[in-house]
Amino acid sequence: MGSRPLFIDDLVRGASGDPAGAVPLAGDNDAALLDAYSRTVIGALDRVQQAVAFISVDRSPPGDAPGRGQRGGTGSGFLFTPDGYLLTNSHVVHGASTLAVTLADGSTCDASVVGDDPSTDLAVVRIGSAEPLPHAELGESSKLRVGQIAIAVGNPLGLAQTVTTGVVSALGRSLRSTSGRMIYDVIQTDAALNPGNSGGPLVNSAGQVIGVNTAIIPGAQAICFATAIDTAKWVIMQLFAHGRVRRAHIGVAGTTVPIARKTQRYFELETKTGVRVMEVAGGSPAAHSGLRVHDTIVAIDGMPVDSVDTLQRLLDGSRIGRVVDVTVLRLTQKQVLRITPIELAG
Repeated sequence: MGSRPLFIDDLVRGASGDPAGAVPLAGDNDAALLDAYSRTVIGALDRVQQAVAFISVDRSPPGDAPGRGQRGGTGSGFLFTPDGYLLTNSHVVHGASTLAVTLADGSTCDASVVGDDPSTDLAVVRIGSAEPLPHAELGESSKLRVGQIAIAVGNPLGLAQTVTTGVVSALGRSLRSTSGRMIYDVIQTDAALNPGNSGGPLVNSAGQVIGVNTAIIPGAQAICFATAIDTAKWVIMQLFAHGRVRRAHIGVAGTTVPIARKTQRYFELETKTGVRVMEVAGGSPAAHSGLRVHDTIVAIDGMPVDSVDTLQRLLDGSRIGRVVDVTVLRLTQKQVLRITPIELAG
Protein backbone atom coordinates (compact mmCIF):
# COMPACT_ATOMS: atom_id res chain seq x y z
CA MET A 1 0.00 0.00 0.00
CA GLY A 2 1.38 3.40 -1.04
CA SER A 3 2.18 6.16 1.39
CA ARG A 4 -0.62 8.61 2.16
CA PRO A 5 -0.46 12.32 1.36
CA LEU A 6 1.28 14.53 3.91
CA PHE A 7 -1.25 17.14 4.99
CA ILE A 8 -0.57 20.51 6.56
CA ASP A 9 -1.60 19.28 10.01
CA ASP A 10 1.05 16.58 9.72
CA LEU A 11 3.73 19.24 9.43
CA VAL A 12 2.79 20.44 12.91
CA ARG A 13 2.31 17.16 14.82
CA GLY A 14 4.57 14.92 12.69
CA ALA A 15 3.54 12.42 10.03
CA SER A 16 3.44 9.63 12.60
CA GLY A 17 0.93 11.52 14.74
CA ASP A 18 3.48 11.62 17.55
CA PRO A 19 3.85 15.14 18.97
CA ALA A 20 7.48 14.31 19.72
CA GLY A 21 8.12 14.13 15.99
CA ALA A 22 6.61 17.52 15.23
CA VAL A 23 8.31 19.82 12.77
CA PRO A 24 9.36 22.97 14.66
CA LEU A 25 7.56 26.20 13.89
CA ALA A 26 9.34 29.48 13.22
CA GLY A 27 11.86 29.93 15.98
CA ASP A 28 14.49 32.30 17.16
CA ASN A 29 16.72 31.76 14.13
CA ASP A 30 13.89 32.58 11.74
CA ALA A 31 12.99 35.68 13.72
CA ALA A 32 16.63 36.76 13.68
CA LEU A 33 16.76 36.35 9.91
CA LEU A 34 13.56 38.36 9.46
CA ASP A 35 14.88 41.07 11.75
CA ALA A 36 18.15 41.19 9.81
CA TYR A 37 16.25 41.53 6.55
CA SER A 38 14.10 44.30 8.02
CA ARG A 39 17.15 46.14 9.30
CA THR A 40 18.79 45.88 5.88
CA VAL A 41 15.76 47.35 4.10
CA ILE A 42 15.30 50.10 6.68
CA GLY A 43 19.00 50.98 6.51
CA ALA A 44 18.86 51.22 2.72
CA LEU A 45 15.78 53.43 2.90
CA ASP A 46 17.44 55.73 5.41
CA ARG A 47 20.12 56.41 2.81
CA VAL A 48 17.85 57.04 -0.18
CA GLN A 49 14.30 57.92 0.81
CA GLN A 50 14.86 61.65 1.38
CA ALA A 51 16.17 61.94 -2.19
CA VAL A 52 13.00 60.53 -3.81
CA ALA A 53 10.65 63.10 -5.31
CA PHE A 54 7.14 63.29 -6.76
CA ILE A 55 7.00 64.83 -10.25
CA SER A 56 3.85 66.50 -11.56
CA VAL A 57 3.71 67.26 -15.28
CA ASP A 58 1.53 69.54 -17.40
CA ARG A 59 1.60 69.25 -21.19
CA SER A 60 -0.94 71.93 -22.04
CA PRO A 61 -0.10 73.78 -25.27
CA PRO A 62 0.86 77.46 -24.94
CA GLY A 63 -2.22 79.57 -24.27
CA ASP A 64 -4.23 76.73 -22.78
CA ALA A 65 -5.14 76.70 -19.10
CA PRO A 66 -2.76 74.43 -17.13
CA GLY A 67 -4.13 70.96 -16.51
CA ARG A 68 -6.81 71.21 -19.18
CA GLY A 69 -8.00 67.83 -20.53
CA GLN A 70 -5.75 64.79 -20.18
CA ARG A 71 -2.42 66.52 -20.73
CA GLY A 72 -1.10 66.08 -17.22
CA GLY A 73 0.73 63.24 -15.56
CA THR A 74 2.75 62.23 -12.54
CA GLY A 75 5.78 60.12 -11.85
CA SER A 76 8.81 59.71 -9.65
CA GLY A 77 12.39 60.87 -9.69
CA PHE A 78 15.37 61.15 -7.37
CA LEU A 79 18.06 63.69 -6.61
CA PHE A 80 21.54 62.48 -7.50
CA THR A 81 23.44 65.72 -6.77
CA PRO A 82 23.15 68.13 -3.81
CA ASP A 83 22.56 71.09 -6.14
CA GLY A 84 19.19 69.96 -7.43
CA TYR A 85 19.65 67.57 -10.37
CA LEU A 86 17.14 64.71 -10.55
CA LEU A 87 17.04 61.58 -12.67
CA THR A 88 13.71 60.28 -13.97
CA ASN A 89 12.16 58.61 -17.03
CA SER A 90 11.91 60.38 -20.36
CA HIS A 91 8.30 59.28 -20.72
CA VAL A 92 7.47 61.05 -17.44
CA VAL A 93 8.68 64.51 -18.54
CA HIS A 94 8.91 64.43 -22.35
CA GLY A 95 6.88 67.21 -23.94
CA ALA A 96 6.12 68.90 -20.61
CA SER A 97 5.15 72.57 -20.70
CA THR A 98 5.59 72.89 -16.93
CA LEU A 99 7.01 70.65 -14.21
CA ALA A 100 6.59 70.69 -10.44
CA VAL A 101 8.71 68.60 -8.09
CA THR A 102 7.61 67.76 -4.55
CA LEU A 103 10.45 66.69 -2.29
CA ALA A 104 10.30 64.23 0.59
CA ASP A 105 9.97 67.09 3.11
CA GLY A 106 6.75 68.22 1.38
CA SER A 107 8.17 71.33 -0.30
CA THR A 108 7.23 71.92 -3.94
CA CYS A 109 9.19 73.83 -6.54
CA ASP A 110 9.21 74.43 -10.28
CA ALA A 111 11.59 72.37 -12.40
CA SER A 112 13.01 72.34 -15.90
CA VAL A 113 14.21 69.55 -18.18
CA VAL A 114 17.97 69.62 -18.73
CA GLY A 115 17.69 66.95 -21.38
CA ASP A 116 15.97 63.66 -22.09
CA ASP A 117 16.80 60.54 -24.05
CA PRO A 118 13.79 58.54 -25.26
CA SER A 119 16.12 55.78 -26.52
CA THR A 120 16.98 54.82 -22.92
CA ASP A 121 13.83 56.35 -21.39
CA LEU A 122 15.94 58.60 -19.15
CA ALA A 123 15.83 62.33 -18.41
CA VAL A 124 17.61 64.82 -16.18
CA VAL A 125 15.55 67.51 -14.42
CA ARG A 126 16.83 70.52 -12.46
CA ILE A 127 15.33 72.38 -9.52
CA GLY A 128 16.78 75.45 -7.85
CA SER A 129 17.88 75.33 -4.22
CA ALA A 130 19.93 77.66 -2.05
CA GLU A 131 20.80 74.82 0.31
CA PRO A 132 22.41 71.41 -0.36
CA LEU A 133 19.74 68.77 -0.87
CA PRO A 134 19.71 65.13 0.24
CA HIS A 135 20.73 63.00 -2.70
CA ALA A 136 21.12 59.35 -3.56
CA GLU A 137 24.41 57.56 -4.16
CA LEU A 138 24.73 55.91 -7.57
CA GLY A 139 25.92 52.30 -7.46
CA GLU A 140 27.35 50.01 -10.14
CA SER A 141 24.93 47.78 -12.02
CA SER A 142 27.85 45.87 -13.57
CA LYS A 143 28.45 44.27 -10.15
CA LEU A 144 24.89 43.02 -9.67
CA ARG A 145 24.08 39.37 -9.17
CA VAL A 146 20.75 37.64 -9.69
CA GLY A 147 19.04 37.03 -6.36
CA GLN A 148 20.33 40.03 -4.44
CA ILE A 149 17.93 42.35 -2.65
CA ALA A 150 16.23 45.06 -4.74
CA ILE A 151 14.19 47.87 -3.18
CA ALA A 152 11.94 50.20 -5.19
CA VAL A 153 10.83 53.62 -3.92
CA GLY A 154 8.36 55.88 -5.68
CA ASN A 155 4.88 57.30 -5.92
CA PRO A 156 2.62 54.64 -7.45
CA LEU A 157 -0.88 55.90 -8.17
CA GLY A 158 0.01 59.10 -6.31
CA LEU A 159 0.82 57.29 -3.06
CA ALA A 160 3.99 59.15 -2.08
CA GLN A 161 7.09 57.41 -0.74
CA THR A 162 5.82 53.87 -1.32
CA VAL A 163 8.39 51.12 -0.75
CA THR A 164 8.38 47.64 -2.27
CA THR A 165 11.03 44.95 -2.00
CA GLY A 166 12.13 41.93 -3.96
CA VAL A 167 15.21 40.59 -5.68
CA VAL A 168 17.09 41.09 -8.91
CA SER A 169 15.26 38.51 -11.02
CA ALA A 170 17.44 38.66 -14.14
CA LEU A 171 20.12 40.77 -15.79
CA GLY A 172 20.82 41.79 -19.37
CA ARG A 173 17.20 41.97 -20.50
CA SER A 174 16.16 44.05 -23.52
CA LEU A 175 13.17 46.39 -23.49
CA ARG A 176 11.64 48.46 -26.28
CA SER A 177 11.46 52.13 -25.30
CA THR A 178 8.64 54.54 -26.11
CA SER A 179 10.72 55.76 -29.09
CA GLY A 180 10.61 52.25 -30.55
CA ARG A 181 14.31 51.58 -29.99
CA MET A 182 15.63 48.83 -27.78
CA ILE A 183 17.02 49.53 -24.32
CA TYR A 184 19.68 46.94 -23.56
CA ASP A 185 21.15 45.64 -20.30
CA VAL A 186 17.88 46.16 -18.43
CA ILE A 187 17.40 44.84 -14.89
CA GLN A 188 14.39 42.60 -14.20
CA THR A 189 13.03 42.63 -10.64
CA ASP A 190 10.03 41.35 -8.72
CA ALA A 191 9.91 44.46 -6.50
CA ALA A 192 6.34 45.51 -7.33
CA LEU A 193 5.93 48.56 -9.58
CA ASN A 194 2.75 50.40 -10.58
CA PRO A 195 1.94 53.50 -12.64
CA GLY A 196 3.64 56.40 -10.89
CA ASN A 197 6.73 54.39 -9.93
CA SER A 198 8.29 55.40 -13.26
CA GLY A 199 11.53 57.27 -12.74
CA GLY A 200 12.01 56.22 -9.12
CA PRO A 201 15.13 54.47 -7.87
CA LEU A 202 15.78 50.76 -7.58
CA VAL A 203 18.38 50.38 -4.84
CA ASN A 204 20.53 47.65 -3.36
CA SER A 205 20.92 46.68 0.28
CA ALA A 206 23.48 49.45 0.79
CA GLY A 207 21.01 52.10 -0.38
CA GLN A 208 22.89 52.70 -3.65
CA VAL A 209 20.84 53.24 -6.80
CA ILE A 210 21.29 50.32 -9.20
CA GLY A 211 18.53 51.18 -11.66
CA VAL A 212 15.78 53.58 -12.69
CA ASN A 213 12.32 51.95 -12.51
CA THR A 214 10.92 52.02 -16.00
CA ALA A 215 8.28 49.46 -16.98
CA ILE A 216 6.12 46.48 -16.11
CA ILE A 217 4.45 43.76 -18.16
CA PRO A 218 0.70 44.40 -17.82
CA GLY A 219 -1.20 41.36 -16.59
CA ALA A 220 1.93 39.60 -15.36
CA GLN A 221 2.81 39.06 -11.74
CA ALA A 222 5.86 40.98 -10.50
CA ILE A 223 7.75 41.16 -13.80
CA CYS A 224 9.18 44.67 -13.63
CA PHE A 225 12.10 46.43 -15.27
CA ALA A 226 14.63 49.14 -14.47
CA THR A 227 17.18 50.82 -16.71
CA ALA A 228 20.64 49.94 -15.36
CA ILE A 229 22.39 52.76 -13.49
CA ASP A 230 25.60 52.30 -15.51
CA THR A 231 23.58 53.20 -18.61
CA ALA A 232 22.10 56.15 -16.73
CA LYS A 233 25.54 57.47 -15.77
CA TRP A 234 26.59 57.55 -19.42
CA VAL A 235 23.35 59.28 -20.43
CA ILE A 236 23.78 61.87 -17.65
CA MET A 237 27.26 62.77 -18.93
CA GLN A 238 25.94 63.11 -22.49
CA LEU A 239 23.03 65.31 -21.41
CA PHE A 240 25.30 67.54 -19.33
CA ALA A 241 27.76 67.89 -22.21
CA HIS A 242 25.41 68.26 -25.18
CA GLY A 243 21.84 68.59 -23.88
CA ARG A 244 21.10 65.41 -25.84
CA VAL A 245 22.66 62.02 -26.44
CA ARG A 246 24.76 61.81 -29.62
CA ARG A 247 25.16 58.27 -30.88
CA ALA A 248 27.09 56.72 -33.71
CA HIS A 249 25.16 54.24 -35.83
CA ILE A 250 26.45 51.33 -37.89
CA GLY A 251 23.10 49.65 -38.64
CA VAL A 252 23.10 46.35 -36.77
CA ALA A 253 20.89 44.59 -34.25
CA GLY A 254 22.59 42.06 -32.00
CA THR A 255 22.53 40.04 -28.82
CA THR A 256 25.15 39.20 -26.18
CA VAL A 257 26.46 35.63 -26.50
CA PRO A 258 29.17 33.57 -24.76
CA ILE A 259 32.39 32.73 -26.63
CA ALA A 260 33.77 29.21 -26.35
CA ARG A 261 36.84 29.02 -24.12
CA LYS A 262 38.97 27.39 -26.82
CA THR A 263 38.03 30.24 -29.17
CA GLN A 264 39.01 32.78 -26.51
CA ARG A 265 42.41 31.12 -26.10
CA TYR A 266 43.06 30.61 -29.81
CA PHE A 267 42.40 34.23 -30.74
CA GLU A 268 43.75 35.61 -27.44
CA LEU A 269 40.52 37.47 -26.76
CA GLU A 270 40.14 39.75 -23.75
CA THR A 271 36.45 38.95 -23.30
CA LYS A 272 34.39 35.83 -22.61
CA THR A 273 31.33 37.20 -24.45
CA GLY A 274 30.65 39.17 -27.61
CA VAL A 275 27.79 40.57 -29.69
CA ARG A 276 26.24 38.22 -32.24
CA VAL A 277 24.90 40.16 -35.24
CA MET A 278 21.23 39.26 -35.76
CA GLU A 279 20.35 41.82 -38.42
CA VAL A 280 22.20 44.19 -40.77
CA ALA A 281 20.19 47.11 -42.17
CA GLY A 282 20.34 47.51 -45.93
CA GLY A 283 22.42 50.48 -47.07
CA SER A 284 23.90 50.94 -43.58
CA PRO A 285 27.60 51.48 -42.82
CA ALA A 286 27.75 47.88 -41.56
CA ALA A 287 26.29 46.58 -44.82
CA HIS A 288 28.79 48.60 -46.90
CA SER A 289 31.68 47.20 -44.83
CA GLY A 290 30.66 43.58 -45.43
CA LEU A 291 29.48 42.81 -41.88
CA ARG A 292 27.20 39.76 -41.94
CA VAL A 293 24.46 38.20 -39.86
CA HIS A 294 25.98 35.66 -37.41
CA ASP A 295 29.29 37.54 -37.19
CA THR A 296 30.30 38.10 -33.55
CA ILE A 297 31.69 41.55 -32.73
CA VAL A 298 34.45 41.30 -30.10
CA ALA A 299 36.22 44.68 -30.32
CA ILE A 300 36.01 48.23 -31.63
CA ASP A 301 39.29 50.05 -32.19
CA GLY A 302 40.97 47.40 -30.06
CA MET A 303 38.61 47.89 -27.10
CA PRO A 304 36.80 44.70 -26.02
CA VAL A 305 33.07 44.42 -26.76
CA ASP A 306 31.52 42.03 -24.23
CA SER A 307 27.87 43.06 -24.50
CA VAL A 308 25.37 45.03 -26.53
CA ASP A 309 25.51 47.71 -23.86
CA THR A 310 29.29 48.04 -24.29
CA LEU A 311 28.87 48.22 -28.06
CA GLN A 312 26.36 51.02 -27.71
CA ARG A 313 28.62 52.94 -25.33
CA LEU A 314 31.62 52.64 -27.61
CA LEU A 315 29.55 53.93 -30.52
CA ASP A 316 29.34 57.39 -28.99
CA GLY A 317 29.40 60.80 -30.64
CA SER A 318 33.21 60.81 -30.93
CA ARG A 319 33.06 58.08 -33.60
CA ILE A 320 30.52 59.75 -35.88
CA GLY A 321 32.06 60.11 -39.36
CA ARG A 322 35.36 58.51 -38.28
CA VAL A 323 36.58 55.17 -39.58
CA VAL A 324 36.65 52.53 -36.82
CA ASP A 325 38.14 49.06 -36.81
CA VAL A 326 35.51 46.46 -35.90
CA THR A 327 36.93 43.05 -34.97
CA VAL A 328 34.59 40.13 -35.63
CA LEU A 329 34.64 36.36 -35.40
CA ARG A 330 33.31 34.75 -38.58
CA LEU A 331 33.16 30.96 -38.57
CA THR A 332 36.78 29.93 -37.83
CA GLN A 333 38.38 33.30 -38.61
CA LYS A 334 38.98 36.62 -36.89
CA GLN A 335 38.59 39.60 -39.20
CA VAL A 336 38.87 43.36 -38.90
CA LEU A 337 36.33 45.41 -40.83
CA ARG A 338 36.61 49.17 -41.33
CA ILE A 339 33.28 50.94 -40.77
CA THR A 340 32.43 54.65 -40.79
CA PRO A 341 29.51 55.22 -38.39
CA ILE A 342 26.91 57.90 -39.08
CA GLU A 343 24.96 59.89 -36.49
CA LEU A 344 21.86 58.16 -35.23
CA ALA A 345 18.83 60.27 -36.06
CA GLY A 346 17.08 61.65 -32.98
